[in-house]
Amino acid sequence: MRKERIEGSMSRWQTWRWVLDDVVAHEPGFGLAPRLLYKDDSGQRWLHAGLRVELFEDDAEGYQLNARTPAPCWFVLWRMEDEASVSDEPIARPVVVSLSYHDASRWLDAQETVEQVPVPAAVAQWMQDFIAVFYQPEVKRPKRPESFRSLADRFGNPASITVDKRSGPGDGSAAGKGRRWVPDDGGTSHG
Repeated sequence: MRKERIEGSMSRWQTWRWVLDDVVAHEPGFGLAPRLLYKDDSGQRWLHAGLRVELFEDDAEGYQLNARTPAPCWFVLWRMEDEASVSDEPIARPVVVSLSYHDASRWLDAQETVEQVPVPAAVAQWMQDFIAVFYQPEVKRPKRPESFRSLADRFGNPASITVDKRSGPGDGSAAGKGRRWVPDDGGTSHG
């Protein structure tokens, strides 16, 4: 993660911002605790190790959506600390890293901070190999026409329509004297 100074007119409202700098493969020398890599007047750069990326069979479509973009990427959800833990002020901490477009979409829907950076060619190939084995395109079933949907009244109760004409204009009973309605219980109501 990188903390950078904001220059120009935007600095009136905010002088610093945190951004995702990169995602790199873990190396044993990184350790697991957040580590300050550099700090100067223009910003800071922190290494957050120990985040694991796993691929799951039931999310193969999410990886496929990412892989077919012009630039497949890592999706990183990060949050600001509530209280400072390893620095004299709160820092941005990555929470989870994913290759799934579905994960990123859910996080964004939940109003989380999500950023992305391109994946290296080796990771893109790893994702493609996984997709080749596990991705099964969803079979699109034709949608039933609305005319085949079951009828319901405004309260959701089943309803039916009859085509038998019981009474009304044209049967000689009330011609020209308004409409006649016959409820299902056989009673008569005039309207």
